[in-house]
Amino acid sequence: MVVEPTVLVRQACHTGEGPLWHPDEQCLYWLDIPEGLLFRHQFERGETETFEVGAAVGGMTLQQDGCLALFMAEGTVRVWRHGQFLRTVLEEIPEERGNRFNDVIADPEGRVFCGVMSTEKRAGRLYRLDPDGTLTVVVEDTGTANGMGFSPDLKRMYFCDSRKRTLSVFDYDRETGAIANRRVLVRPEGDEGKPDGMTVDAEGRLWSARWDGARLVRLDSQGGALLRIDFPVRNVSCVTFGGPEYTDIFVTTASAGDPDANGELSGSLFHLNLGIRGCADFRSAL
Repeated sequence: MVVEPTVLVRQACHTGEGPLWHPDEQCLYWLDIPEGLLFRHQFERGETETFEVGAAVGGMTLQQDGCLALFMAEGTVRVWRHGQFLRTVLEEIPEERGNRFNDVIADPEGRVFCGVMSTEKRAGRLYRLDPDGTLTVVVEDTGTANGMGFSPDLKRMYFCDSRKRTLSVFDYDRETGAIANRRVLVRPEGDEGKPDGMTVDAEGRLWSARWDGARLVRLDSQGGALLRIDFPVRNVSCVTFGGPEYTDIFVTTASAGDPDANGELSGSLFHLNLGIRGCADFRSAL
């Protein structure tokens, strides 16, 4: 199958990331992480708004009431809606001063798994933030904590570490939020790129965006490649499903400050529709 992704919004994002479909508003949100920008695209009208957040935002979740929870620099977590911050969930994480959150995902019980970058002083981590405000380190010694997803039966959680070039799977306990028994499914080499953001479709197939790989890869639950979709940019950063039937695929990319090297269209938001259905994101309860 030859698939041609199309540009939905041409935007020179340094690090386009975190696409999130908002079913209540029927629109897509995404980020330019280092620029502190949040975008909202009204899919049917083809209109895009830009909001200045004022700090780097590594990831976001959709709250149960339709607000967004933004996971920011210094370990700050704040609730945002329509251009305004409404309240602060976490003022900071002292151990993450000088660092920032990267990718995040809400689980079925409203918890949020939230990864941070590595720094010169310490390797990264994956945290779990519970609705009661409890913050727990669930994975130590990460390189760049990145994309996550859940299997349709909610017994497994997938996790990407871009710096270590791994896409792993854990056993997941919905009742407690515990993850255990980590196994590496995929370790791409060479021009396959680094596993960055990801999602899981309604069939339980994994969609892996590949930083420095110029592609999006659909995998089976054991890590076998089913479909490779090439992009005209090097840094394919994240992917999500959305639209009225969850058959629209939205893919973010990054110029990384060098569009000449990474592609003229790098930083843009791309779109596909292959008739494959995705799943709605779980909502956080912070």
